[in-house]
Amino acid sequence: MRVLERNNIVPILKGKIEMATYKEQELIEYSNNPFIESLPPIFTEDDILEQFTIYPIIEDIEKNKNKNLRHHMIKRIKNFIQPLPDHFTIETKLSTMIRRGYLSRNPMDKTYFERLKILNDLHSVKEEEKEDIFKRNMAHIRSSADSLSIIGISGIGKTTAIERLLLMYPQIIKHEEYKEMALSRTQIVWLKIDCPYDGNLSTLCKSFFKAIDDLLGTRYLEKYGYLNRITSSMMLHMTSLASMYGIGVLVIDEIQHLINAKNDPDEMLNFFVTLTNTVGIPTVLIGTFKALQIFKKDFRQARRAGSEGNIIWDRMNKNSDEWDFFIETLWEFQYLKENTVLTNEIKELMYDHCQGITSVAVNLFILAQERALNTDNEKITKGIISKASKEDLHMIQPMIKALRNNNRIEIEKYEDISINLDDIIFRHRNTLELAGKIKEIAKNEEKQLELKRKNIVENLVIDVSTLGIFTELTEKDIEDLIRKIVSGYGVDDKYNTIKGDVIKKALELNEKKKEVKSTMTCIDRYEKTDLRNIYELAKKRKLHVYEILKGHGYIKDPVDEFLKVE
Repeated sequence: MRVLERNNIVPILKGKIEMATYKEQELIEYSNNPFIESLPPIFTEDDILEQFTIYPIIEDIEKNKNKNLRHHMIKRIKNFIQPLPDHFTIETKLSTMIRRGYLSRNPMDKTYFERLKILNDLHSVKEEEKEDIFKRNMAHIRSSADSLSIIGISGIGKTTAIERLLLMYPQIIKHEEYKEMALSRTQIVWLKIDCPYDGNLSTLCKSFFKAIDDLLGTRYLEKYGYLNRITSSMMLHMTSLASMYGIGVLVIDEIQHLINAKNDPDEMLNFFVTLTNTVGIPTVLIGTFKALQIFKKDFRQARRAGSEGNIIWDRMNKNSDEWDFFIETLWEFQYLKENTVLTNEIKELMYDHCQGITSVAVNLFILAQERALNTDNEKITKGIISKASKEDLHMIQPMIKALRNNNRIEIEKYEDISINLDDIIFRHRNTLELAGKIKEIAKNEEKQLELKRKNIVENLVIDVSTLGIFTELTEKDIEDLIRKIVSGYGVDDKYNTIKGDVIKKALELNEKKKEVKSTMTCIDRYEKTDLRNIYELAKKRKLHVYEILKGHGYIKDPVDEFLKVE
């Protein structure tokens, strides 16, 4: 196999694998479609709040541990994720895109198989003729796919948000039977890839093939992505795979990299439009403000770049409920012996040094705690915050200063944070009502208990899975075990006590599975009708598989069949 620019292809995000369970749909247009019915129910705002939120584990007793240990504990804050109004907006759009994209790709509909047949027939056509034949034969089959563009300042949390929302859905769903009819299908609900650093559209197509290979163990990159493939040809194969595996949504991150290769903006825009309209995959494009160069004309016309809409994700406003709620929640996670009260002065100082950019705020809070940890009284002060910002985050100070002064000329020097205000005027929608609801739910005592328990489970899953010693347990086995054990503890019980119990029970379960596996016979491994039993039997008797298949009636004698009288 050739080396296919491996350094340009980033490892993919992976989610859960599930067997299909079909759910009754409240909306009639979503009924009788196994790709839609196997998805989780449409999430409510409470569901999003519960599944999206990640709070780091912190216990009062830990604040008395040695400083060297608390330096490590402080890093837990990096996992902090707080839902904000924009997250709810994106989830609603994502949920709609996935389901509507499946309307024209129902595996129980005749047009689905007609589409697969057309794509399969293209394999026998000359390379230069494929595109024209495809367009002629597929003209009557309409795509129901939409697209969405999320453009925002670097560090605002675009990637974190979309990954967290995607992980709320299973990534792979395996279908075997639907309404007493055979349905052997592997459905990929979502796929996320990053634009290659070289900004090459051809490499982007190869990233698509590599992502499917990583998920399914296939070899499509080798088959369809060799170096002399042209982009249009590879897109036809992407169309084929998108139909075969029922890809629900394709997320392409870091699209500003396409600018680096000096591609023609019209060519890039046509690529994404074709991806949605012809390939038929709903697409989410994520990038910094630099990526607006790709969509310059169409942002002005508010079309093509995102049929499901475009989200311009600006930084949080200093005087917004959004910023207040974010910083107040973050401030609770202090690992110092002396707790520092969040005053209005400190709140304003934090904003001054992070300018409403979430990743900067989180990192500044971590750095301030690390500095305070090395003082006698272990307390965050305004001086420590300012020093951490100026010395530890000195690389981004010019950008922060440009934002602070709202200096348009200076801002435009930093492509990742600039936006051409002549092309698009944007402003956050009035999200006070939604922000208020988030705050109300988060402060609800019962909901807080649920969130605490959920975060204990999530942190344990990460800690226990990364140990790498439970060779016989799947991620689902570990998660189910943890949920069961955590349900027997109180939310205020010591985290390490629960973790110790989990590891002990996981070791026991792992050993049991090993014993079962070692005592399992070859024939017991599969269903009686499974042809793999024939193979195991052939190995046992040291015969060729052909002889066993023939003996069991799977292979007919050609002469007898030819002379058979109907």
